[in-house]
Amino acid sequence: MERVIRADRDEWVPVFTGLPVRQFRRLVRIVAGRGGEQTGTGRRWSLPPADRVLLIAVYYRTNLTLRQVALLFGVSESAAHRVVDHLAPLLALAPVARRHSPDTVLIVDGTLVPVHDRTVSASSKNYRYSVNMQVVIDAGTRLAVAVGRPVPGNHNDCTAFRDSGADTACRGTHVMADGGYQGNRQVIMPYRRPRDGSELPAWQHEFNTVHKRVRARVEHVFARMKWWNILRNCRRKRDGVHHATHGIALMHNLAVAG
Repeated sequence: MERVIRADRDEWVPVFTGLPVRQFRRLVRIVAGRGGEQTGTGRRWSLPPADRVLLIAVYYRTNLTLRQVALLFGVSESAAHRVVDHLAPLLALAPVARRHSPDTVLIVDGTLVPVHDRTVSASSKNYRYSVNMQVVIDAGTRLAVAVGRPVPGNHNDCTAFRDSGADTACRGTHVMADGGYQGNRQVIMPYRRPRDGSELPAWQHEFNTVHKRVRARVEHVFARMKWWNILRNCRRKRDGVHHATHGIALMHNLAVAG
C-alpha cells in the first residue's frame, strides 16, 4: 500500500502533532532513547522510527480507528496496533525526578475523559462513562509536571488527587486548586463565603480574584490537550487512556518549549 502520510514530508508534522519539525525530531529521539529503535533479531518494523511516532500522533490527534490510520501509513491494521502498543508507554511524560524549588507554584485540576472501557470508568456528571485524569502544571512555565493514573469519573477531585498518585508529585511545594479539593490540606483554595451568608472581607475577595486568574492557566492547558481528539472519546482499553494523556502532556510541553 502507498503511504499517504510520511514523516519526511515536513508539512504533515505540524498538522498532526502541533510541533515544529525541530521539536518533532527531538520527540523521535526521546522515544528512540527509551527503546523505540529496532534492536536485536526478530520481525522488523515496516515503518522507520519517525513514521511510527507520527502514526501514534495521528491516532491521538484524529481519534480515527486504527484501521483508518493504517491505510494512511500504508501498513496493515495489525501493524498499526503493534506500533501503538509498543510506542504508547515510551511516548510519556517523565516522572518528577528532582525536588521543586521553594518558590515553585503548581496548579492541579481534574478533567473527565470519556472512555469505552467500563472496567476503569464510571458514569459521571457528564452523563458518560469517564475517568478523572488529574493533571499538575507549573504555574510559571505552564508545562505539565505530572499526570495521575485514571480513576473512575464519579470520584471527586479531592479523592482523585490522592488516589491517582498526583499528590506525590506535589510534595514540598505550593499547590493551587479550585474549591473541589475541600478537605485536602496540601492545596491552596479560594475562600468560601461563611455559612451565615455574610460577605467575605475585602482582602479575601482580592485573594480569590488573583487565585482565579492564576488557576485559569490549567484550564488553558486542558483546552490545548483536548485538541487531541482521543481525550474526547478514548477507545483504548486498560492503560490506554493513561498512556495517551501522558503522551499528549509530553507533546504539549515540547510545543510550549518551542
